[in-house]
Amino acid sequence: MAAFVSLLEPPSDHDGPHTWVCLRGGEVWVGDPAAHGLELGELQFLGLLDGVAWWVGELDEASAVEGLRFAPLRELLGPLDEASWAMAGRGVQLADWVRTHRFCGRCGTPTEAAPGERARRCPACRLQVFPRLAPVVITLITRGDETLLARGVNFPGHMFSCVAGFVEPGETLEEAVRREVREEVGVQLGRISYRSSQPWPFPHSLMIGFQAEWAGGDIVCQASEIAEAHWYRWDELPAIPGPISIARQMIDAWVGGHVAATASS
Repeated sequence: MAAFVSLLEPPSDHDGPHTWVCLRGGEVWVGDPAAHGLELGELQFLGLLDGVAWWVGELDEASAVEGLRFAPLRELLGPLDEASWAMAGRGVQLADWVRTHRFCGRCGTPTEAAPGERARRCPACRLQVFPRLAPVVITLITRGDETLLARGVNFPGHMFSCVAGFVEPGETLEEAVRREVREEVGVQLGRISYRSSQPWPFPHSLMIGFQAEWAGGDIVCQASEIAEAHWYRWDELPAIPGPISIARQMIDAWVGGHVAATASS
């Protein structure tokens, strides 16, 4: 696994390579802008990934980028390796945070970088803001050798995934799991177990993964969110997300348990 160290500035003794997450409008390119005659605006240092110093900065949308493939972040899931894609996502989120907090939300004064931490502060009223994170619970619902997978109304193609939704103010994560599942697919849950988490830059989420046991109820889809949802056996799954996503990782781990149990029986 790639080793990442988050830093506000590169170490003074760093003599390794550098790379840049270059943003142009809503598109991204990863590389060395100077090698192509490009000049980035305000830079932010992201940290060190396996000894490589990573930066993010924005180009003017009128900049000429002939021969370079700028693309939406989602389209870079395959062309970039997982660690580089995660760095690009980190850069996109931080650049968006700076862009949307150039002025104080309380008094309108231009903000400035806060020394010593990843924050913006207002020199007039002293308001300090940090990068936004929106917690999202994502749940693999199981019933014996079946799992409940849903197709969101905005999902591409005919892909199915786990039920997910944003945590509301005042909720625990477990309460959010039960509410989202009840609202989106209408079933009740029994035991809920934490599995893992994953940063997800669409737009600035932290995906918090759970596995939950079905306790009762029939599937009733929330029409505004879910196009369809069904129970699937572990060996008869529909199209599911790619391996980089936490949904796929939870599904694969669950399937792996059934494969192992079948092999030992």
